[in-house]
Amino acid sequence: MASGWLVNAGHGCPWRASQSARPEKGKEQEVDGQKKLRAVIIGGGWAGFGAAHSLAKAGMEVTLLDAAPSPGGLSTGFRTAKGRPVEAGIKGFWWQYHNIFSLVKELDIIIACCRSLSLLDRLSAFPLVKALVEYDVDDNAYTSYDLMTARQLFREGGISRQLYCDFLEPFLLVTLFAPPEHLSAAAALGTLYYYALGHQQDFDVCWCKGPVAELIFMPWIQAIERLGGRILGGKYVQDVVLCSDSNRVTSVSAVNEHGDTELYEADVVVFAVGVKALQKIVASSSALAARHEFSSTTNIGTVDVMAIRLWLDSLIQLKNPSNVLSGIGPGIGGTLFDLNTLQEEFAKEMGSVLEVDLYHANPFMPLSDKVVIEKIMNYLSQCDKRFGDTQIVDSSVLRYKEAVTLFGPGSHQYMASTKTSFSNLFIAGDWLKQGPGSHGARGLSQEKAYVSGLIAANAATRSLGIDFYANIIGVEEDEPHVAVAKSTAREIRQTARNLGFDFPFL
Repeated sequence: MASGWLVNAGHGCPWRASQSARPEKGKEQEVDGQKKLRAVIIGGGWAGFGAAHSLAKAGMEVTLLDAAPSPGGLSTGFRTAKGRPVEAGIKGFWWQYHNIFSLVKELDIIIACCRSLSLLDRLSAFPLVKALVEYDVDDNAYTSYDLMTARQLFREGGISRQLYCDFLEPFLLVTLFAPPEHLSAAAALGTLYYYALGHQQDFDVCWCKGPVAELIFMPWIQAIERLGGRILGGKYVQDVVLCSDSNRVTSVSAVNEHGDTELYEADVVVFAVGVKALQKIVASSSALAARHEFSSTTNIGTVDVMAIRLWLDSLIQLKNPSNVLSGIGPGIGGTLFDLNTLQEEFAKEMGSVLEVDLYHANPFMPLSDKVVIEKIMNYLSQCDKRFGDTQIVDSSVLRYKEAVTLFGPGSHQYMASTKTSFSNLFIAGDWLKQGPGSHGARGLSQEKAYVSGLIAANAATRSLGIDFYANIIGVEEDEPHVAVAKSTAREIRQTARNLGFDFPFL
């Protein structure tokens, strides 16, 4: 048993390869003498692995393609030359990540937890109650809130400066990776409700006791491979090959690390990449660019993030192992993690091992590693004088330009849904449309990404007539008083529309 990981195709038209492209040679898989249907997943990470695992369990021949040598999205990790682990930021696993907790149980990984937000902290957001109740009661309400900024909502709602500065701004910076003035009010409300305000258990959070890539993704990949799936890194997807007569994708074109073009035949295709990666693929593919759901993604903005890891020469015990930071710079959010407490590998280190993750880190991106580290240490010294007496033994600075989605005002209209105008091509990722009728997981969450992969896999098996569907656990029902308030808001809006009024609360 693994150690604990958490603390508190046969369809379509034939294709002809060009001289510059060759079909990728893989061993054909058969079941009872019949060739398996083929699924090609583009992109690793929670969405891609989720789709690949589900489709492999459905009995399909699964191939996952990813540009990174070691697929994993923003949960990729690696070791430095000195053997020290670094990763693309520390990820929290919240109480409401029911599907991820179900997955790790299936993979035989033990879990343990956590800490929560107090009732007093929740009550401090009382001025947002009306907006939280009505923002997603119907599509019109969601669209109207999506067109305004979160900061405008907070200002018009009478939110106090202290609540804004001490909770709302830093919270949104570390969950949606941008300041409230750059965020859609609908996206901000959904994230606040999902993570912090919807239920008494909300804000309970766990932290992985080591790199996610090693403790979760590695056994997950092994499970996929045991089912016959292939996880292939170093594959830069460029285009898709279509059968115009049946509106189906018949293969995926990718360039390998040697510059050779390979074709991967497919009965179904799932795009599970981030917004920026999809924008690059669309730019190189006339077939995708001709479809509105793909071309419209060029209107979605992105955010830069950074992950700084510091090894110090002395041990500084922090009151909390995880901390939200503010005041690092205009519009920049951050988190500080005490890895000596959170991760087993560092428990016996003589000096502190700290992780500082920066969100909306655009001003820091062009700075040298040395300057970035100096700025972080100066900031920490202002927060706690003990940091001024320490020396840095080792460090790592990782930059991820345009790595995450910006849920800006009006962005909802450009975001994709699971199904596309191609009959056998589906999309997954934490940036997909959210709002009325969607799964309750919100924002840039690992749970939303994973669930979107399962939803895409279910849509794929349904399109092929395969009798297999991944079980998806829904979010908790609204607490009774919230359900009553939402029902009342919905009835009021409907009555107003019947009388010829639109958006009565805005």
